[in-house]
Amino acid sequence: MRRSIWWSSAVLALGVGVLAACGPTTPQTTVDVPAASTVEKVAFAFPDSAPEITADDLAFRTRELADDKFAGRAPGDPVGEQAADWIAEEMARIGLKPAFGDSYFQNVEMTAQTVNPDASSLSIAPVGVTATPLKYGEDVVYWTKRQTTDPQSFTDSDVVFVGYGVVAPEANWNDYAGLDVRGKTVVILINDPGFATGDASLFKGPAMTYYGRWTYKFEEAARQGAAAALVVHETVPAAYGWDVVRGSWTGEQADLKRANAGADRVAMEGWLSLEAAQALFTASGLDFEAEKLRANRPGFTPVAMGALKASGTVAQSLEYRASRNVGGIVAGTTHPEEHVIMTAHWDHLGRKVNFATPGDDIYNGAIDNATGTAALLEIAEAAAGNPPQRSMLFLAVTLEESGLLGSAYYAENPSVDLARVPGGVNIDAMAPYVGRARDMVVVGTGLSDMEARLSSLLAARGRVITPDPSPQNGYFYRSDHISLAKKGVPMLYPDSGADPVEGGREAADALAAAYVANNYHKPGDEFDPSWDFSGMAEDSAVVLELIQGLANSRDWPEWATDAEFRTLREQTRAARTP
Repeated sequence: MRRSIWWSSAVLALGVGVLAACGPTTPQTTVDVPAASTVEKVAFAFPDSAPEITADDLAFRTRELADDKFAGRAPGDPVGEQAADWIAEEMARIGLKPAFGDSYFQNVEMTAQTVNPDASSLSIAPVGVTATPLKYGEDVVYWTKRQTTDPQSFTDSDVVFVGYGVVAPEANWNDYAGLDVRGKTVVILINDPGFATGDASLFKGPAMTYYGRWTYKFEEAARQGAAAALVVHETVPAAYGWDVVRGSWTGEQADLKRANAGADRVAMEGWLSLEAAQALFTASGLDFEAEKLRANRPGFTPVAMGALKASGTVAQSLEYRASRNVGGIVAGTTHPEEHVIMTAHWDHLGRKVNFATPGDDIYNGAIDNATGTAALLEIAEAAAGNPPQRSMLFLAVTLEESGLLGSAYYAENPSVDLARVPGGVNIDAMAPYVGRARDMVVVGTGLSDMEARLSSLLAARGRVITPDPSPQNGYFYRSDHISLAKKGVPMLYPDSGADPVEGGREAADALAAAYVANNYHKPGDEFDPSWDFSGMAEDSAVVLELIQGLANSRDWPEWATDAEFRTLREQTRAARTP
């Protein structure tokens, strides 16, 4: 989750529910996790880096972070957390001051939850028919976000198709209208009606809205009181294949430690494969494609799926752990209380079962997001040698792959006054194999003044901005900048170019397709010594100039008039320093 570059599958973001039918019935069980001091410390290596941005430095840092020794950089894992130690030591080495008092770390309390497939099941069949459990990993992938070791179960739950599972009063749309789903299992389509129809009058037309996110759908199902919520996977509207679902949602899953222990979530959340969903619709006497067409029209009403009943149990282990955001500051010379922010996530998926290539269980995350973290450090090192008027905060966040949780935690517990943040940039997965490009992609095009600043800098280099080529995939909502955007901070999400100097767009498309098919959220996302980091160096230099220019100005970028975050920004105007 990830995510989140113009050519990749979606970053898998986990949302936070609001209401649910019931919660854990017994006290939580805490499993002791070995302290980092009891785990052998890996051997750190640091670059003999230049003060300016170079391809060699970026390559070194990317290779180091993607090394097997960090075991896939899993948050809360004593080995994976040593990547955060390395980042903090690197921040100190290049001259950044600690961002959290006298520490480079912000502790983030978390849980690690792992479904036991052998003790868990989901069966859906008509009344009177002996149900065969759906095959975990093949037909369905499921979990519970309730933070308990008590098995979460439901029996003979009515199954209801609720279209896209959207309640949007401003769009006069309610897929749950007239329906009480308490205790029921809801089946939901991915994305939203605007994408499916291309009708600009529905939501934002082909551009995905937040209502299209699977995170929202599980949240809404919880608010409605459902027992279970199952999203039907389709590759095009989801923007990733079933192998990504299977690789990302099986094995250990992380969440923030919550005061209510996740009691506001449904008992089972999950994905149905398209084939399994089609079979269920047929068994219920419904035509899947016909129901999809009906769900795309205003006035859709939910429909019971015949005599289908669902019964399920989720048995899991639960551990309480802690991960860390890592932050360093270049202090401003004139307005140190104001901070331009740059973010990148340091975590990846750790070790887990690899269905495709048994024998390699380390998900190294070289592209996603050792590249972005390397760029953050490279830019920070260059900035540290020339302190600007405003301060600059460089923040490597954790738990992105678990749903942007580290950045969400920081946004709720910031180390700086977010009302005095003029703007920021997030880097999530660069493309070093593309080389130099004639452009840079902006994900979420036209949302703030930050884009105009980038466009001007690129023009001076004979380069251009390529608008977000995949607005239907909603990538702007799928990376860490969104956590700060939700607080009103204008955030830019620039990405690698789509028009490389060598090979042009056709070559870039082929490389992108190969990455998504073979490496994204798979063990194959490993460092490749043949990569050409020259383009990544050029992009990093542009980002450096962008944030330095903002830090040396008295400008306060604004959101576009139709951006959903503009009102939040306006509410902080009085707190700004003239």
